[in-house]
Amino acid sequence: MNVGIVGLGLIGGSFAKAYTEAGHHVLAFDTDRQILSFAGISGDIQEELTKDNAADCDLILISVYPEAAVRYMEDMGPYFGKKPVVIDCCGTKRTVYNAGRVIADRYGFTYVGGHPMAGRQYSGFKYAKSTLYHGAPMVIVPPDFNDIMLLSKIKGLLAPAGFGSISVTTAEKHDEMIAFTSQLAHVVSNAYIKSPTALSHKGFSAGSYKDMTRVAWLNPQMWAELFLENGDYLNNEIDFIIHSLTEYRDAIADKDRDRLIKLLADGRDRKEEVDG
Repeated sequence: MNVGIVGLGLIGGSFAKAYTEAGHHVLAFDTDRQILSFAGISGDIQEELTKDNAADCDLILISVYPEAAVRYMEDMGPYFGKKPVVIDCCGTKRTVYNAGRVIADRYGFTYVGGHPMAGRQYSGFKYAKSTLYHGAPMVIVPPDFNDIMLLSKIKGLLAPAGFGSISVTTAEKHDEMIAFTSQLAHVVSNAYIKSPTALSHKGFSAGSYKDMTRVAWLNPQMWAELFLENGDYLNNEIDFIIHSLTEYRDAIADKDRDRLIKLLADGRDRKEEVDG
């Protein structure tokens, strides 16, 4: 299988390593020529992805920021042809998916929205690993939910990455869910670490601190773009957690033990309900 990878950061780099390790021919493009050269020297890619060979690919994974993904499809759309399935791997779906559908219709290539639900707090090719997606969920937004042949083909094309599950949804539902499961967690973690107390926490922190602050180490440019593109859903989640935190704060300020116990018990019960 010929697999094109656009963007050799953590996500694209991990795809490149996974497909190469599985014995497939990987072609890649990155605006950073040094990264592209290093990936070739290290054997993680076999060829540069260009206008001349894009149409030979079975799969093209676009692993860059949403705005850059749209620009790439605009520029390369005339050269994709009918063979490749083009999947973007962006963290939000509405903006890139809506634009991608228009571009795909214009040039006649097969486009699918996607989001691999895996990552690390560090970014860049040097942190990429072939096992990043092993057991992880992959979310896809297909152009036609009833096209069983396409869905089956996508499953086969993505198999070498080792995903644990593939979920099918709409761009709107994806963005609504991701605002809670991913984006809010990054906002809260990033805000939490700003406490002045954090500067003197050493010797007083354990697992809960590490869990809360793991994703505070993030890529500001990437996450700012994702937050702004999903601002409506994300702000709904931020408003809700502010309301919830205010309830805890007020109960503590009022020394209302019974109210605080109820709030804590409600949260514990919801955790049990959500996790089954």
